[in-house]
Amino acid sequence: MKRNNANKEMTMRNILMTAAIALTAGTAVYADNHAMDRGDMIRTRDITGGNVYAVDADNWGMDVTYDGVDENWDVVGEIEDIVLDRNGQMTGIIAEVGGFLDIGDKHVFIKIDNTRLIPVDDKTYAFVSPLTKNQLMEKENLDEGFWD
Repeated sequence: MKRNNANKEMTMRNILMTAAIALTAGTAVYADNHAMDRGDMIRTRDITGGNVYAVDADNWGMDVTYDGVDENWDVVGEIEDIVLDRNGQMTGIIAEVGGFLDIGDKHVFIKIDNTRLIPVDDKTYAFVSPLTKNQLMEKENLDEGFWD
């Protein structure tokens, strides 16, 4: 009888230890997710597929910022991808330019120095660039083989 009670006590201790570990781990995950300041974070899925707009190069500079899309800007492409270096720093974007219904289009790299991220609304984003559609069309076409 004593042996049976000892087994029950051991089983109960194991259950309590497992519950305590699960509770502690769950609390840490919850705290980590809620400690994250999401106010300045943007997911790439809210950017890719957005437009690339051309702005007047005379109004371009490192200190220039844009609060939103200007209705006078020309749409010169679509954001296909965001390019990061191995340290996680954004180096530029891949934009789809030219063509119609994916016929005759090309993918070009636009350096980070020639882009500014702008909000379209409170959930989606676009990029502006001082490069015109003609300047983008003159850039090298990047296909998927470029990355291999």
